[in-house]
Amino acid sequence: MTPRQRWLCILEDRTPDRIPTDYWSTPEFNAKLVAASGCEGDAMFRKLGIDRPRFIGPKQLRHHHPNDSEADLWGLRHSSIDYGSGAYDEVAHHPLAHVTSVSEIESYRWPDAADDFDYTSVTEAVDTDDDYRIRQAGGYEPFLLYCALRGMEQAFEDMVLEPAIAEAALSHIFNFYHEHNRRIWNAGKGKIDIMYLAEDLAGQSGPLFSLAMYRRFLLPGQTKMAELARSFGIHVFYHTDGAAKTFIPDLIDVVGIHILNPLQWRCPGMQLQGLVREFGKHIAFHGGIDNQQTLPFGTVEDVRKEVRDVAAIMEGARWICAPCHNIQAVGPAENVMAMYDEAAKLKPTGSGKPKASV
Repeated sequence: MTPRQRWLCILEDRTPDRIPTDYWSTPEFNAKLVAASGCEGDAMFRKLGIDRPRFIGPKQLRHHHPNDSEADLWGLRHSSIDYGSGAYDEVAHHPLAHVTSVSEIESYRWPDAADDFDYTSVTEAVDTDDDYRIRQAGGYEPFLLYCALRGMEQAFEDMVLEPAIAEAALSHIFNFYHEHNRRIWNAGKGKIDIMYLAEDLAGQSGPLFSLAMYRRFLLPGQTKMAELARSFGIHVFYHTDGAAKTFIPDLIDVVGIHILNPLQWRCPGMQLQGLVREFGKHIAFHGGIDNQQTLPFGTVEDVRKEVRDVAAIMEGARWICAPCHNIQAVGPAENVMAMYDEAAKLKPTGSGKPKASV
């Protein structure tokens, strides 16, 4: 099977030839894996048995905010922050930080899907694609963007103290992405397989939002975006970090997601046995290989054992083997290569039931 066929088997509740895989990493770790494997890009993915999606997007015509030549399309400026073994681009300027009224939100220059992008590149990409990898296009993660525009502390305070400002800004973000994604998926001509819907709803020890706040500010937009995706025959891949179990019933029953990522099972309530028992009949799982202890600090045998353990838990469920979020630069390349090598030894039996081959 090709990587795309494996992913589609999971999405359509059929049995693939082996457990599908995926790969998320920082650029610094990716450089280590390239050096260790002796190849890069698609050649590396093929060599290591990584079923990574192919990402497709439109051509961006405008790269800076019209009122700030140093900012991106949204008016955000970024700065590279070194954390020792690598660097992340962090927001260095919040253009809506000092807004005190809805009228200021309304007068802000928001991106325009029609004017700021060329979607013909999406059609060209799917027309020339070889069908080898599953195709991912379009996305929506509104509160993360609102935090960048407003400042994280202020964004969370707004939901309690300035809800009208939060609702107005989130409405503009939704309207842009609804039209942006509609144009992407229309240009995709029915050949887009999955979209990325996300919001980090929880931290390491518990939710970042109350369920009531989530349902008021984020659930309606996520639901409409997922409905739009499904109208194009696109499966909804949902990402949330942390101890997010509180939100999973709404994600399944209201939003209608198809895949849940990344399964940080060390967080309270996210133990894999419980997730499979409660939700395994309704969604597929993506991730589950611990990226906080096992992959960066465990031995090769620790990694191999965790892959086998997760596979055993996932028996009777649909699972894509992948790390719990981006592999960091401190992770040994040998551990990650062992993860994919061990996953390749596990043969699914029945409907998405991985079982170690004898």
